[in-house]
Amino acid sequence: MPETAAADAPWTGRRVVLVHDWLTGMRGGEKVLESVCRIFPDADLLTLVHVRGSVSPLIERRRVRTSVVQRLPGAARWYRHYLPLFPTAIEGFDLDDVDFVVSTSHCAAKSVVATGRARHLCYCHSPMRYAWDQFDHYFGPARVGRAGSALLRPVLAKLARWDRATAPRVTRFVANSRHVAGRIGRYYNREASVLHPPVDTGFFTPSAADPEPYFLVVSALVPYKRIDVAIDAARSAGVPLRVVGTGPDLARLRARAGATAEFLGGLDNDALRAQYRGARALVLPAVEDFGIAPVESMACGRPVIAFGEGGATETVVPGTTGWLVAEQTPAAFAAAMRVAATTTFDPHTIAAHAAAFSTPRFESAFRAIAAETLTAPIAC
Repeated sequence: MPETAAADAPWTGRRVVLVHDWLTGMRGGEKVLESVCRIFPDADLLTLVHVRGSVSPLIERRRVRTSVVQRLPGAARWYRHYLPLFPTAIEGFDLDDVDFVVSTSHCAAKSVVATGRARHLCYCHSPMRYAWDQFDHYFGPARVGRAGSALLRPVLAKLARWDRATAPRVTRFVANSRHVAGRIGRYYNREASVLHPPVDTGFFTPSAADPEPYFLVVSALVPYKRIDVAIDAARSAGVPLRVVGTGPDLARLRARAGATAEFLGGLDNDALRAQYRGARALVLPAVEDFGIAPVESMACGRPVIAFGEGGATETVVPGTTGWLVAEQTPAAFAAAMRVAATTTFDPHTIAAHAAAFSTPRFESAFRAIAAETLTAPIAC
């Protein structure tokens, strides 16, 4: 899809910058960023850390400016360890000549400091999870030890206060789901429009072949994704599981899985589509902010077994495109897997539902929201 921008867009001739937390791989947030790059083809891109070659060519072609974190030892691999420095790093960008800031944020990107005349549109994937309601998943005693957790708690509490205090820097919030809009309301005391992220439904399409027996997880390998639940459920149900993704939890999950699961690492789009098409169903045990993988799976005609909270409730239609599981436990997911192993869905009905989340739909709506943000009167 080419990079294009409407010639009569209100940002034409104005200085626009894009801000993204970090560029270290192609996940759901980076797929949103691709669409934003197409809408603003001439804008510079600011980010805390850029691992060259880790994102798509469309993003790599962008003129990228990185923060001081980029120059710290081992930043390409260990950037998350520099989390307490992110406020200083993101506020260090010089935006004095900028008219319009567009951030895609799940951590610090929304907190850049622009001038009073600049408008700031933030597409928010989530308020900072580990600083608000998921501290224990990342930094609880089971993760970093009792002493480490006790030391980190005040650090993350300070980050949460900073995260809340910098919310007024954003002119308008757009949330990726109603679930995230609720969190923005609770933590930032701000209203947010809702625009579901884009999925390439022209690429992710059904296959004529019947599914194979395996179940699939597509996810970053981080604690809050609860991939351990899927592993234990697959073992209990006696079904094969394949896991696509990379992340710091790989060693722990591999040891837990034993022979239950096959870890495929990161895959290119062609290989990922093949895995979706061959799966009996995608398994999503986490409370997702939105969840790109379930929609990609549905676009490929394959149903989804998802925990019935968060963004999955906005995408999965029980009985038509999959199942919503009431409990986030291996037993509940194993029961759903057993049902899925003997249930047949119409792949074209599932794919037709996923078409509502297409990339053209997202980009058209985002352009309209950007134009409204830039031209709306400034509140006194």
